[in-house]
Amino acid sequence: MKKIFFTAGILLLLLASCTNEPSLQKYFVEKSKTKNFVALDIAPNFVNTDSLTLTDGEKEALQSLEKLNILIFKTDSLDNGMYATERSNINTLLKDERYEQLMRFGSNKDGVAIYAVGEDDAIDEFVLFAHQQNNGFGVVRLLGDDMDIGNVMDMVMLIQKGNLNLDQLKPLQTMIKK
Repeated sequence: MKKIFFTAGILLLLLASCTNEPSLQKYFVEKSKTKNFVALDIAPNFVNTDSLTLTDGEKEALQSLEKLNILIFKTDSLDNGMYATERSNINTLLKDERYEQLMRFGSNKDGVAIYAVGEDDAIDEFVLFAHQQNNGFGVVRLLGDDMDIGNVMDMVMLIQKGNLNLDQLKPLQTMIKK
């Protein structure tokens, strides 16, 4: 009898933890299977650090980063309505109270916005949303554990140093060539 109650309790917990609320993660998964989108999941090893001398900050930044998700929507000149709809969907998801807008610049046609989830010194997700009406939009999610702005800046510096593992970016390169 105890096994039945235990099993029922576990099932109830699993069902209660599942949510049907829209989220950026669900949007990424759903759209990754759609023809106008390209989705990439990039591991932290996309920066080849073997030949680099890393500062303590850069080491900490790499350790705090779990993965990078990129979703690109390339505008089809025949269907600007789809661009407007998908861009609106992203904007709606980013209005969720979890996402704090850190910065925004540009116009309604072309612009960039940066969001964060978490506290100042314990950020779990950074989101960069860039859009250009003639080309499309891109959403970049940096997922990590207790990141801060310094970690993101250190990652940008590492990327600028080079030694990127470009094999993980091949789907994006293919889309840009089309």
